[in-house]
Order: sequence, then structure tokens, then C-alpha cells
Amino acid sequence: MPGQPPELEDYRRRAAGWLAGQLPVRAAPSATGSGGTPGHHDLAIFHDLTPEAERRLLDQLMAFQQAKYDAGYAAITWPRADGGAGLTADHERAYLEAEAAFATPESHEVFSITVNLVAPTVRLFGTADQKARFVRRFVRADELCCQLFSEPGAGSDLAGLTTRAELDGDEWTVNGQKVWTSGARFAAWGELVARTDPDRPKHEGMTAFLVPMDAPGVEVRPIRQMSGGASFNEVFFTDVRLGDELRLGPVGDGWKVALATLGFERGNARGTRKVGGSFDQLVELARAKGRTGDPLVRQRLAEVYIGARIVAFIAQRIAEAAAAGQPPGPEGSIRKLAWVGQLTRIAEAAAMVAGADLTADAGPARGGVTGYAWTAHVLGAPGYHVAGGSDEIQRNIIGERVLGLAADPRVDRGVPWSETRR
Repeated sequence: MPGQPPELEDYRRRAAGWLAGQLPVRAAPSATGSGGTPGHHDLAIFHDLTPEAERRLLDQLMAFQQAKYDAGYAAITWPRADGGAGLTADHERAYLEAEAAFATPESHEVFSITVNLVAPTVRLFGTADQKARFVRRFVRADELCCQLFSEPGAGSDLAGLTTRAELDGDEWTVNGQKVWTSGARFAAWGELVARTDPDRPKHEGMTAFLVPMDAPGVEVRPIRQMSGGASFNEVFFTDVRLGDELRLGPVGDGWKVALATLGFERGNARGTRKVGGSFDQLVELARAKGRTGDPLVRQRLAEVYIGARIVAFIAQRIAEAAAAGQPPGPEGSIRKLAWVGQLTRIAEAAAMVAGADLTADAGPARGGVTGYAWTAHVLGAPGYHVAGGSDEIQRNIIGERVLGLAADPRVDRGVPWSETRR
């Protein structure tokens, strides 16, 4: 029947056939329970790569995403009018199941931000011209984007930001600073939220923009992390000029735009980047150390396994809601808390199993597995209790929007931002 969605099994077979022409088959799990010996970057939560290696990784990701988009597999549930395939969540799941059998490039924060956060935000809030100009470029990863939200003085209170955008004729002049900006060195564009009306309450006086990262007055400085890499950056704006055609959404609606992007971030259930170590890799470490018979180790491994299943079920539910056209909701905060808790459980289990090897490279144990490699996970795990919205913010969202509890008292409610204490 014309216009009828393809039958799922046929769709899965066709997707697998296409993938076979693009990627090698993923290595089968080893006898120890995972696909090969875990190395440093296999276990890292935040990248620790040279700029050249990071650029190569991004080039691989972008090339695969472009081929994927051109074949109709990059925006499966999006309407055809928005550049998608117009299919169902079941078709997307069938594709992801097929893709899981192949060795896809390791992902990267700035790639995920581009495809899964900024592209759908522009699709939701952009003008017709902005959608035509940017959505395909972003979802196809022709250019990369960063997220210019956090500031040194605002903490978890995004609405307390101080970066200013002032209208001067038909252009805006931006001055201020952002921090913890993932992948800013490699981004062509940034989604910026800035204060445009200091005499309005803080949530009402912000506006969102798309910023070319090579614009005069934009300076990016990498931040070295304790886990070794420089995934994050400071970004400074000095008299940066932006045309009004780069404003995203109405003036004063920046909070609404930011919430949508954060909702996509917290609820992103497409897998994005596998960060840190996994249950299989923990089992491999326990076997190499001869500790699978230890009842305390077995209990830790069971907790990690249960946590992984819970996160997967939440992600599946969010993906199905998104495919049904539902906007991001507070369930994204539930998923984020569950996922961060899982990173911590894995870190604690790894520290328990690895013991002293975690602090010094004592060489590989049986099977070539090293306990020291797990430092990349253990040192990175605390970062996600803050990144993407702190745990406390997520709990407030769940308490207020899911459980219906009273909101925390706010002394700045309804008060112009210019009159609040900072």
C-alpha cells in the first residue's frame, strides 16, 4: 500500500545490509564476558585525547553521521518535512538493534550536543529560515555545536546568568563568559543564552541565540581536568556582534528555549556515547583478579547489573515518548539521576575489585586486564553529578513536577534581576 511504513523485519534487514557496507562487525564478546581487553579510553568518562586525535575522532563521527542521514537512518522518527524519515519508534528501535552489531565510531560530547540537543531545539524554536539553514546541517553533523549555558557565577542557577546581549540597531552586542562548555574548540556554532532585559525577573529577561564560534570577540580556553583530558572550555565574549536573524525564539523566551535543550539533554535516550566502564568490563576485571567467588564482590556486580537494566528501561520509555511527539518532561531528570548513580556504582565496584592497583600501574592481571585503567572512570564519575544539571536540581524537578511537592522558597521571585543580590 503506497505510503505504508516498511515492515519491521524487512526494515531491520535492509538497515543491517546498509551498515555492513559502512562498518566492520563488532567483535564478539570474549570468554570473560566483554568485547576485548578494556583500555584507558574504553573506560574514560571524559576524553583524554590529543587535539589531533580528537579531531580525527570527530571527523569519523561526522562522516558516518552524514552517510547515515543520507541513507535515511539519522532522523528516523522526525517528520519528512523536517528532514526525517517519518517512521515510528519501532523502526528507530529496529535500526538501533541492527547498528548494535557493528563497530560504530566512539562518540563525543560535542557530537551528541549537535545532533541530539541543538538540532531538535532549532527544529522546535527556529524560524522557517533558521530551520532551512541549520537543522539539516546540525542533524547531519556537517557542522558541530556547543552549548553556551553555564557561567562561573551562576552555579546550578542557570537563570542567574550575567552574560549580556544588548540590542544596537538590528544587531546584538554580547559580552560575558561561559564555562564548562564541552567541545567548544571544535564547534562551528554555539547555542547561547544571554540576559537581554535586566529589569525583568531573571527567568523572563533572557534570550537565546545561535553564535558563530569564529566570530570576532569569541575566545575559547581549554580547561584541564583531573582525569587528564580537556573536554571542557571557558568561552569569553567581548563585543561580539550578532545579527537578529541569529536570535532563537522570541526576545525574553531564552529560559523556555534553554529548558527544552536541557530536557533533550536529560532525556536523551539514543545511546549517544558509551561513557566509562560497563558491567561486562567489571566482570572481566573480577575474573582477572580471581574475585568472582567473593560474596561482597558478587553483590556489587549484581547492583551494577540491576542499575544498568533500570537505566535502559527508562531510556526506552523516553525514546518512545519522543517518537510519539511528546515534549521532553521531568522523566528526563529521573533518567539523568539513575544514569549518574550508575556511573558511581560502577566506580565504587571497580575500586573495590581493583584495590591498590587503582592507584598505581602494577601491570596487567590474568587475561591482560589492568586495574589501573579504571582510574579513568573513577576520576571522571563525580563530574556528571554536576554536568547537565546537578543532582540537587534534578531532585527539585522531580519533587515539584512529578510528586507535586511545594517549591523551595525563592526570595527573588518576581524581583527584577537588576535588583537581586548577587
